[in-house]
Amino acid sequence: MKLLVVEDEALLRHHLYMRLGEQGHVVDAVADAEEALYRVAEYNHDLAVIDLGLPGMSGLELIRTLREQGKVFPILILTARGSWQNKVEGLAAGADDYLVKPFQFEELEARLNALLRRSSGFVQSTIGAGPLLLDINRKQALLNDEPLGLTAYEYRILEYLMRYHQQVVAKERLIEQLYPDDEERDPNVIEVLVGRLRRKLDGGIGFKPIDTVRGQGYLFTEVCR
Repeated sequence: MKLLVVEDEALLRHHLYMRLGEQGHVVDAVADAEEALYRVAEYNHDLAVIDLGLPGMSGLELIRTLREQGKVFPILILTARGSWQNKVEGLAAGADDYLVKPFQFEELEARLNALLRRSSGFVQSTIGAGPLLLDINRKQALLNDEPLGLTAYEYRILEYLMRYHQQVVAKERLIEQLYPDDEERDPNVIEVLVGRLRRKLDGGIGFKPIDTVRGQGYLFTEVCR
């Protein structure tokens, strides 16, 4: 998933960038609201982690602005302000969850995974579609109970398509799931990865859940649960 981290403390921002990246996410990590708004305007994000105590525009103002702009991705507030009044104010501004510093990364990860599941319409940590089962926590795909042996990039594409099943996903959005920087992006790589993914999903049983919608992107046609 593509995450936005807005945190002005450089060390914590770097730590979040590295740890979330290790979990398979593509992370935009910025220090202030102005840069955050620019990134949101340029790219598609699946979730944001926002500190309240930002320089210039506060985190609360940033959250309100994002919601006024029609951005519906989940937002988790990360802050040292732990009173119930601060929590109420943050949730009222449009945030979905609230985590107080200092925190354990494992708790942050669990909260982010829960928000991502709910935003995709799932309540469990697995997504099933016919003979295919995706274990989000383990980052593993099983076909008829056998591991598919996907690469990290193949897995990211499959998870994204399944989360947004029955929706056409543009190639550009899939590219953003793989590469944090514009200069690294090659649209032809997506075609190669999707081709390999299709062959692995077929698995000799004729399971073909990924359609190409010409000029628009890819569609995971199976209903996921």
